[in-house]
Amino acid sequence: MTAGAETGTANTSRPVPLRISGATATGSVLQPLNSSMITVAIVAIGANFGSATGISWIISAMYITTAVCSPMAGRLGVMFGARRVFVIGLLLVCVASLLGTFAPSLAWLIAAYVLLGIGMSAHLPNAMTMVRGYAERYGCQPRTAITTLVVCSQSVAALGPTLGGLLVGTFGWQSILWINIPVAAISAIAILRVDVGFAGDRPASVCAAVRTIDILGIALFVVTITSLMLFLVSLRATPLWWIIPVFALAGGLFIYWERRAADPFLDVAALQQNRALTATLGRTMLTYLCFYCVYFGIPQWLQYVRGMSAIEAGLTMLPVAGVGIVATMFGSRIYRRYGARTTLFVGTFALLIGGVLVATVERSTAPIVVLLIVAAVLGIPNGVNNIGNQNLLNEVTTVDEVGTAIGMYRTVSFVGANLAVAVLTLTAGGAVGDAGLRRTGVFIIVVAALLLAGVVFSRNMGPRVERDTARSLS
Repeated sequence: MTAGAETGTANTSRPVPLRISGATATGSVLQPLNSSMITVAIVAIGANFGSATGISWIISAMYITTAVCSPMAGRLGVMFGARRVFVIGLLLVCVASLLGTFAPSLAWLIAAYVLLGIGMSAHLPNAMTMVRGYAERYGCQPRTAITTLVVCSQSVAALGPTLGGLLVGTFGWQSILWINIPVAAISAIAILRVDVGFAGDRPASVCAAVRTIDILGIALFVVTITSLMLFLVSLRATPLWWIIPVFALAGGLFIYWERRAADPFLDVAALQQNRALTATLGRTMLTYLCFYCVYFGIPQWLQYVRGMSAIEAGLTMLPVAGVGIVATMFGSRIYRRYGARTTLFVGTFALLIGGVLVATVERSTAPIVVLLIVAAVLGIPNGVNNIGNQNLLNEVTTVDEVGTAIGMYRTVSFVGANLAVAVLTLTAGGAVGDAGLRRTGVFIIVVAALLLAGVVFSRNMGPRVERDTARSLS
């Protein structure tokens, strides 16, 4: 079935019910919740284990694992049933949380966060598959459900540092893991009580499914993404240059094998033909690169240059998340009325303006209200671009492809996050200060200008998307 045909069956004004989108969102919030809470618990964890050495690998291990496993989780959801894989992910989150709570050493805690990353990777890809499955079975439009998923994730990411700080200060760092268990339990009850549509809950013969799994393709994909992420993480300190040949070799072999496999894990040929999907993933990576340059860079500058505490810096950045939530709902309305090109133009133009503000505002002497306004403006592209790219990704994929595609969406977003660390290292010039932040702003301006040109001149948006995608998949 082509993407055009599938989107046509769901082209009604009736949205997927909130009970469906809400149930899928309950598990999807675990990743932003844990990613945001761990940042405020790192100091306490280092004090608990007596050393800060290796502490950063807790976050890196979780990010790398989630980036690697998200596309696989989407594919497994198609093979075994999205709801089954979703619930198994919840079980893994609970096991990982218990393991981390009683971890006797830092190595055990890192292992727990690896398992946590595996569990969390199952949720967003399979949530999208279930939403699409319901939409196509009952003739609904999935845009509102996608907005619900995005808004819930961004809301939790915004509140995560505050909640994490409260939990750590009151109950200790282990409490950021305890919170996962009731959330997972509520999510399991919610998802098991609703009808998620045939495409999201198909039975599969385990033996038959295992025989079709592209083991070699998965192994090469794991090596490719892991080596890339390890290299990007190493840019924070001493670059591991020897990983580049490993990445290149594994990546080359992965593409070679996937082009020839009878049932490839990731259909590289179809991905190349579906230019709209490829362009969306590339645009997503660059958008997240700019977002994380802001999300990581400005709080550091606020603490080093303006002398703010971690809590004050976090509160100053709160408008980014708050405006992002409102911008997501605003972007959803733009998408519904005007389509992908207009939505992404608005979001990317706002990113360009944000880059100009970061590069030109005299931050060392600016009143706090000016910094809050700058932060608020930077929240607009985060929300609008996110909802625009996810809706476009949904339109240019079939129901069997959307889980893997949203997994790749998450992968490229984490690649963008780690690239941002490298960019900030280069733009800082050895010390966090006004000059470095100004160079970061200039970098965002350049990337945003390139993205804006791509949005304006792209042939993979608008009325031709469904027709082109249908032709590439036929």
